[in-house]
Amino acid sequence: MTTADDDGRAGQAFPWLHYVVAGVKIVFVLAIFRLFSTPFSEEMFGEQWLPMPTWDWALASTTPVLLILLARRPADWAALSGERTILRIALTFYLAYGLVFAALQSEEVLWVSVAAGLVGFVAMRHLDSKESDHAG
Repeated sequence: MTTADDDGRAGQAFPWLHYVVAGVKIVFVLAIFRLFSTPFSEEMFGEQWLPMPTWDWALASTTPVLLILLARRPADWAALSGERTILRIALTFYLAYGLVFAALQSEEVLWVSVAAGLVGFVAMRHLDSKESDHAG
């Protein structure tokens, strides 16, 4: 049984969800480009143009979590069924980079990235179990 939300929508997906998904993908591609631009500039030009990502990486790592939290209703989560793999890849990448550089280089701001990755995985697991409860 679906219930109507405050705005009266029952069983409908969030209307702007595909724009949010596109935004998450764009931010992920830009974050990867940003990560690899530092060693590339040092290798190609002999000087490091940008430092390794810190606060910008932490900010980018929150975008998949925001998408997961926006899509917490069953209809929205079902609409994201084709995007869950890219969300897991992005969360894993953000979590791994954040964990390695926060632990090894003492970049405290990257613990935000670690926390965002963990929250994202927990939220995905919770929504997946909620979806299987509704299906079965």
